Formats: sequence, structure tokens, C-alpha cells
Amino acid sequence: MFKLTLTKKRWLWAYLFMSIPLLFFIIIRIYPTLSSFRLSFFDANPLAEQDYFIGFDNYKRAFKEIFTPGHITNMAFKNTFKYVLIGMPVQIGLGLIAALMLKEIKKFQTLIRGMFFLPFITSTVAVSWVFRWLYSLPYGPINVFLINAGLKPQKFLNNPRQALYAVLAVTIWQGLGYCVIIFLAGLNQIPKVYYEAAEIDGANRLQSFWNITMPLLNNSLVYLIVLQTISFLRMFGPILAMTTNGEGGPINSTVSVVLRIYREGFSRLDMGYSSALSVILFIIIMTVTLVQMAVTQRNEE
Repeated sequence: MFKLTLTKKRWLWAYLFMSIPLLFFIIIRIYPTLSSFRLSFFDANPLAEQDYFIGFDNYKRAFKEIFTPGHITNMAFKNTFKYVLIGMPVQIGLGLIAALMLKEIKKFQTLIRGMFFLPFITSTVAVSWVFRWLYSLPYGPINVFLINAGLKPQKFLNNPRQALYAVLAVTIWQGLGYCVIIFLAGLNQIPKVYYEAAEIDGANRLQSFWNITMPLLNNSLVYLIVLQTISFLRMFGPILAMTTNGEGGPINSTVSVVLRIYREGFSRLDMGYSSALSVILFIIIMTVTLVQMAVTQRNEE
């Protein structure tokens, strides 16, 4: 009878336990991704009897719309890049400032940190609806405050110039706690002896921050930059919940690429074109991930 050594038994059990999440990942992630690639070459409608192969027509249409000023797809990509270029640095910057301040707090430390992290684990839809009420005109709390302060009430979500920033502010606020936790973890890993040595050498707090804190927070910073960039590239929930009928208005001023994908696929049932947009967004996200890997490897060297 064949007998396994203890080492082989450990390897067998390790692979057995790994196969369960791997199978789940293949079914939930990899298979849909490959299916999306396949559908992008078809005129696909879930209500039709069969899909028709059309080659690169969906991609031709996508790139034509992306580079057509004023088109909804063009607006979706512009808005998405705005979400990233504004939201990511602001969120990370505020997260770093908050983490530095929280590190100095000694009393009720756990409670205060928990309050910062609470919005991150709260339902995005619930948060979005609360802020939709806060922004409402004329009796939303924010506008009531502005009126009492002698200022004009603002339309916020109903103003094409303000809507994107109103949605972005909610997203930044909700994800801020995650950035704070990551930065706090990084700050706690920095030995205090470095700051003590810098103080002995006559360095002030600002010099210690630039020469000690920032270089040693590099891994946390790179991680958050890449992760939050991907998060803002996939903006969807707050836009769907906060805009009228979830259309990304007014006048497409808040529509994102993911919302555009969702509307094409599940409202207009054009799964082929929706898949083509998904592939384009996937390539963008993959490029960001590869840049992260290259930067991380360079830092380790």
C-alpha cells in the first residue's frame, strides 16, 4: 500500500485547501473576464436567439465615441480621469494628515480610529442617499446652513458644474478611513529611535517628516496610490445612487466608464459593446497594476 511521507501529506492538504478558493476565483473572476473578452467581438443580446460575430466593430465604435467631444462615452472617460486625478491625491493627502494627527492622540485612541474607519464599512448606497438628502434644495441641511450664514443655496447634484465634485466629496470622505488605517500601520512600523536621533542632530519636525517619515512610508504610499487609483477608475455606486435615475447627470456631468458599461449592458442590453468598454477599462487598470509592480520591485532593489 502506498504511503505518503509527512511532508507530502502537508503539501497535499495545502493544495487541497488552496483548490477551494482557487475554484471560486476561477468561477467568479476569471471565467466572467474571459467571457467578456469573447462577447466584445459579438453583437450580443441576452434576449436574442444567438450572438453574431462582428469582429472589432464594437472596439471601433468605442474608440470613435471616446474621441468624439461631447459624446456620452467621451464624457464618461473624461469624468473618470477627473475622479482619479482629483480624488486620489486629495484622499491620500487627507488620509496622511489625519493619520499623523491620530498618532499623537493618546486617549480614546481606538474609539477615534474606529470613527474614522466606520464610513468605509458602511453601505455605499446608504451613505450616498444620506448625502443626497444633505445636498437637497432648498431644505437640505447644507443649504439650510448656507442660507442661515447669509449665502446663496447651491444646487449641488443638479448643477453640471458642481455635481461631479459633490459626488467626489462623498467618495473621498467614505474611503478616507481606509487610507488612515494603512498610514497608521506604516507609521507604527517606524522606530522611534530615528526621530530621537534626528532631534539630537537638531532637526525640526518638518525636517524629520520629509527625511524620515516620508521615505519610510514609501511602501504604504505606493500601495495606496495604486489601490485608490483603481478604486476611482471603477467609480459606480455613488453615481448610481446620487444622480437622478442613476443616469450620471445632469447632462452627463457625473457619468463614469463603469456606469456607461452598466447602462449599455443592462439597460440597453448591448452586451457586446458593454464588454468592449469593459475590456478597455480592464487594460487601463492592468497597466496601472503593472506600473505598481515595476515601482515596488525597483524600491525593493
